[in-house]
Amino acid sequence: MANPPHGGVLKDLIARDAPRRKELAAEAEKLPAVVLSERQLCDLELILNGGFSPLEGFMSEKDYNGVVENNRLADGNLFSMPICLDISKESIDELGVKPGAKVTLRDFRDDRDLAIMTIEDVYKPNKEKEAKEVFGGDPDHPAVKYLYNTSKEYYVGGKLDAIDRLMHYDYVALRYSPAELRLHFDKLGWARVVAFQTRNPMHRAHRELTVRAARARQANVLIHPVVGLTKPGDIDHFTRVRVYQAILPRYPNGMAVLGLLPLAMRMGGPREAVWHAIIRKNHGATHFIVGRDHAGPGKNSKGEEFYGPYDAQYAVEKYKDELGIEVVPFQQMTYLPDADEYKPRDEVKEGTRTLDISGTELRARLRSGAEIPSWFSYPEVVRVLRESHPPRSAQGFTVFLTGFLNSGKDAIARALNVTLNQQGGRSVSLLLGETVRSELSSELGFSRDDRDKNIARIGFVASELTKAGAAVIAAPIAPFEASREHARDLVEKYGSFFLVHVATPLDYCEATDRRGIYAKARNGGIKGFTGVDDPYEAPSKADLTVDLSKSNVRTIVHQIVLLLEAEGLLDQL
Repeated sequence: MANPPHGGVLKDLIARDAPRRKELAAEAEKLPAVVLSERQLCDLELILNGGFSPLEGFMSEKDYNGVVENNRLADGNLFSMPICLDISKESIDELGVKPGAKVTLRDFRDDRDLAIMTIEDVYKPNKEKEAKEVFGGDPDHPAVKYLYNTSKEYYVGGKLDAIDRLMHYDYVALRYSPAELRLHFDKLGWARVVAFQTRNPMHRAHRELTVRAARARQANVLIHPVVGLTKPGDIDHFTRVRVYQAILPRYPNGMAVLGLLPLAMRMGGPREAVWHAIIRKNHGATHFIVGRDHAGPGKNSKGEEFYGPYDAQYAVEKYKDELGIEVVPFQQMTYLPDADEYKPRDEVKEGTRTLDISGTELRARLRSGAEIPSWFSYPEVVRVLRESHPPRSAQGFTVFLTGFLNSGKDAIARALNVTLNQQGGRSVSLLLGETVRSELSSELGFSRDDRDKNIARIGFVASELTKAGAAVIAAPIAPFEASREHARDLVEKYGSFFLVHVATPLDYCEATDRRGIYAKARNGGIKGFTGVDDPYEAPSKADLTVDLSKSNVRTIVHQIVLLLEAEGLLDQL
């Protein structure tokens, strides 16, 4: 198999440092430790196993600047994506991070020491320049949002000594390092390998595309899906890997192999495509399929594409000689029902009858349980997708009621709980504000920060129950818009979220308060009381607004049930 890009050898730090493993592990125990995030762990794994060759550590300022400005490391080697260890000022001060010092890099999941970093420099990146040059600068871009909202303010550069590989417990047999995959190809006698990058399930069109690409080049196929971090909202990797395993026997004569890539994608379009090509070259591929809008994040808030449809192909083509990997342009395949075959769209004569199912339509069919035809996908693939994507009537959801104390939200929540339990079909969980306060958040007060923590906990519990297929009814006061939207974001990873604003006026809530809580707050007996001496931000994105001073509990519950039925969530109840 050909050498990795840049004319160098594969930088497999795990293999290089294996003889010193015990010595390094003992040293790591004595050093201050940086606990890595999920994205940092993805980057670390591919540095240690050679997937990011020629990198031997996180980028120094010289390497970072060179990559941001012109796709070049300081030594002139081609590399298109900044791979940086971000760290906060507090951590720098606490751990004594400075040039020449050493730190242990630790896995947050199991506290295992993975590597020792010898610090070359600590620098403050130009995030504005990085956002513009690497990702295009659009504030809606997910990588730009990450850069400004999640990434810490400093970067630390330095080479690594490898202690151990990351521990995975899923699909272990499919997790090849670059050296392992290259050896596997050698064992099979494969000299030409077409790599197919994907973060989505594969269907008949993908199989036809990859088979055509391989046959045209007398090559074999590496299905190399990303199982690290992909675009928010993507189908989980467990489902996708089961799909890839199901479709693999559909390739002729052992043409394809499946290997998993633990990459944290940036959705960086042209830059990402060049990066992906480098990674696939390191893994032993000789050809790389680059699709239309490859690794693009879709559209921004104005409905505009972040990148041109063929920008990624142009970028990889520009560097193909230096990369040492051949670009295979992705051909959009379409189904010809009269011939019962797939063909590239640009080879189909005008007027020929064709059939296609978009990703949006496929998701709609999965939600509704509608037929997914065999011409589009294989039965074994559809079976896997249906197991992971039950119809709407079997999916979990959360109804989140917000309003003043004594607005009627608790009474509505209890009545809705009874109604859904009476109908049956799924478990129902009730999270009343006072119950959550006593059982989950008893140590919290009523400061803004504590209120946000309380709602975050409710959002987390609701998201887990929603994922398990339950109907969740939450009824905290939740006075702040940001914390309510955070709860929505948590839940909508797994199911539907409905915000119901119980907009009963404050004076009505106070006048009907038989427990005298408002009176006590007015007299100074309760501090930080919502509506009295603490604000309530009325929702701007409520799915339903109700008012108990103008209606009654039974009618409001019926309105909520109608809302759920309209969304197809109660069809089978």
